[in-house]
Amino acid sequence: MGIKWPMNVEQYREYCLSKKGVTEHFPFDEITLVFKVMNKMFALCGLNRIPFGVNLKCEPERAIELREEYDGTIFPGWHMNKKHWNTVEPEGNLSDDFFKELIDHSYNLVVNSLTKKLKQELENLE
Repeated sequence: MGIKWPMNVEQYREYCLSKKGVTEHFPFDEITLVFKVMNKMFALCGLNRIPFGVNLKCEPERAIELREEYDGTIFPGWHMNKKHWNTVEPEGNLSDDFFKELIDHSYNLVVNSLTKKLKQELENLE
């Protein structure tokens, strides 16, 4: 039957876009979908890979812990700064809630690093 990814690419896209201030882009090519909050990248995936894998920003110490705990599922970020990004692959059985938690962590890291002005703009969005 194959390995079940916690959510499909459309559910992943919908979840990312449901977060405040998020926009989607294709800045690199027509197959790499990038999600940004206030124009700062927090998640990306290649649409040409099946099953798809996702790059997510991560606090460095937590990134190491996740890679050790989910060996074979979470790796240093592919084509990214390996200290601050993880690639989440569908090889393991991650729950939807845990996958959403990883997306939330990435989003929150970026939001927390925004300037005071951008944080205020984000807060004022509908």
